[in-house]
Amino acid sequence: MTIKDKILEKLIKNKGKPVSGEQLASELSVSRTAIWKHIKVLKDEGYMIDSSTNIGYLLNETPDTLTPGEIKAGLKTKVIGKDIKYFKETESTNIIAREIAASVVEGTIIIAESQTAGRGRLGRKWISPVGGIWLSIILKPRIEPVYAPRITLLAGVSVAKTIQGFGIPAKIKWPNDVLINGKKVCGILTEIGAEVDIIDYLVVGIGIDANVDTGTFPEEFRDNSTSLEKEMGHKISRVEFVQKLLEEFEWLYTEFQKDGFPQILEEWRNMSATIGQWVKITAQARTIYGEAIGVDNEGALIVETGEGHLEKIVAGNCEHLRRP
Repeated sequence: MTIKDKILEKLIKNKGKPVSGEQLASELSVSRTAIWKHIKVLKDEGYMIDSSTNIGYLLNETPDTLTPGEIKAGLKTKVIGKDIKYFKETESTNIIAREIAASVVEGTIIIAESQTAGRGRLGRKWISPVGGIWLSIILKPRIEPVYAPRITLLAGVSVAKTIQGFGIPAKIKWPNDVLINGKKVCGILTEIGAEVDIIDYLVVGIGIDANVDTGTFPEEFRDNSTSLEKEMGHKISRVEFVQKLLEEFEWLYTEFQKDGFPQILEEWRNMSATIGQWVKITAQARTIYGEAIGVDNEGALIVETGEGHLEKIVAGNCEHLRRP
């Protein structure tokens, strides 16, 4: 964390109570002049901070930003989010995460207020305006590449459970979308760096339409998208949501490393919007129609075709259809 982020974290933890410049300077091993300069920058960024020579600095109001200081103040994780790299705008958090994955600790987060070239699966465009939550988590699990799809399902469970914690009935569409009332609110893109038999790193990209107006989306996305703000009828605290998401993700990831995948898979199945649906699967050069009847232990979708054949789909695009 930068000195500015550390100052912000201390002000947030003491919100409503003044913190002396002398105390900040002593704890952070910098001069009081340096503290004053960082406070000025925070004010320019929209933080309402009262300054008094005798009392110190008092944080009254914070802007809706996802800075490391904001997120870390009250974050109850040990690994996920230990290091947070923040951007007002970037091309793609997944691109940055892949570039730095080899040189950072596991659990490092890349987060941005907006993306100019966000991507979904199969190279699809992902609309990423200000007000959403666009983040990537760098993981380094000691598992074989064949098991990487399990992490995508784990991420889906963590997002859906976090949304449910806000009183919204979220479901998961195989393999990587989270839905509210049948409309997409979140997409997950997992990318991998690996040797033949071991994963070097995984980048789990999570994009959530939080406080965004999906009515401004291009027509091709508009009808099938929703946002947390729209579903709740008011804006949410994005900082609070990210904190709860990272805590949920860490809990599930710890369980995955300790006890394996069965319990997480069971939770995924219970929240599935796809199992029991008539689906169209586009996988490479094939198109498969049938009923999604389950997900196997590796996260592959099992589809029973109209001819009664069972198809195991490891990767592909899934559309929910009306039953013929």
